[in-house]
Amino acid sequence: MKHYQHEVKYYECDRMGITHHSNYVRFMEEARVDWMDQLGYGFDRMEAEGVVSPVVAIECSYKNPTTFKDIIDIAVSIKEMSALKISFEYLMTVNSRTVCIGHSTHCFMENGRPVVFAKRFPQLFEAIQQITQ
Repeated sequence: MKHYQHEVKYYECDRMGITHHSNYVRFMEEARVDWMDQLGYGFDRMEAEGVVSPVVAIECSYKNPTTFKDIIDIAVSIKEMSALKISFEYLMTVNSRTVCIGHSTHCFMENGRPVVFAKRFPQLFEAIQQITQ
């Protein structure tokens, strides 16, 4: 899968010129959406079919700061996947220097009820399994 790249914007930096920590969660979301699009089954398609994928857990471990105009390379991978949930891992680097490692876990819901991901989207579930093996 192709890595996602995000150029740090001026407004994403604090008064010290460092990328504000809260933005990394947004970068993770951008990368995850791009990753799903690359699989050919984006979140927009899922939502058009009535399924949403809320975040149930998120974590960031900050390693090095980034600043305005840095290009953050974000590699997305699957940490864990079950019939009900999927956990992503994000490795964020600038010029091969690790700046942040993140994790997010998501479930799938339709009409307010949990969806068995493997049954509702069998082709997508299988495609993700093949990538992770």
